[in-house]
Amino acid sequence: MSNKSEISNLPILTGEGGLSLYLAQIKKFPMLDAEEEYMLAKNWRERGNLKSAHKLVTSHLRLVAKIAMGYRGYGLPVSELISEGNIGLMQAVKKFDPDKGFRLATYAMWWIKAGIQEYVLRSWSLVKMGTTAAQKKLFFNLKKLKKQIAPTQEGDLREEHVKEISDRLGVKSDEVVSMNRRMMGQEKSLNEPVKEGEKDEWQDWVVDDGLDQELYVSQKQELDEKKSLLSESIKILNEREKKILEARKLSNNPKTLDELSKKYKISRERVRQIETKAFEKLQKAMLNSSKSKNLLPKN
Repeated sequence: MSNKSEISNLPILTGEGGLSLYLAQIKKFPMLDAEEEYMLAKNWRERGNLKSAHKLVTSHLRLVAKIAMGYRGYGLPVSELISEGNIGLMQAVKKFDPDKGFRLATYAMWWIKAGIQEYVLRSWSLVKMGTTAAQKKLFFNLKKLKKQIAPTQEGDLREEHVKEISDRLGVKSDEVVSMNRRMMGQEKSLNEPVKEGEKDEWQDWVVDDGLDQELYVSQKQELDEKKSLLSESIKILNEREKKILEARKLSNNPKTLDELSKKYKISRERVRQIETKAFEKLQKAMLNSSKSKNLLPKN
């Protein structure tokens, strides 16, 4: 599935002027239930059926648009953000394996955000090649943290707020100050109309912490099932495998190979091998368990 062939079959987005029409068009594509999505994905993956792939893509265009609206504050054309997100969606459909046990929306969100974020990073002069992961994390999380820590504050951040953000994201205080000043110059009002003369405002499309109700319900159910599967499947690991996997993959503050190497008095490479083996065992157990409980539709 090439990006070119997919794009030619999607609703056409011609700059900011045609955005209102585009948003209206993509609302017409129906959401897919779990079984239909699974069958379409299997048909595409095993038989290369382009109609199935196209339906998977079009049913998730609203998700791309909502995610893209969340990046409007960076001062870039929304039409470009959506286009980059659509390419990420196509990549997700291309690589999606329905037998893994999760919905396409869950998998595609990573690809959509990655595509948009790469475009933002390429477009902003303040983020150059070689920028650390921590600085990128600051770039994409500063506005959210400001809203949590100092929702009414304008202009420069207070010293205590700068310190809290720098501690939480692992960056220097002066980087927080600098990034905040640069980004303040790029903010745009969300109360501007989507199109001149219309009542619909950008804030009506901006992405928030929630999803469409249909997506929220399906992903909430999926998350509950995953938690249950994880809790049951992790029992197959021995104690050391379990502890290492939890420390590396399931912790909010993952341990480094060096830290675990010292704790268990084994080499870093041995820690990595145990982690990899444990993760593979856990994946296999979760997949087998999901099939045995009929959590996946059958052919």
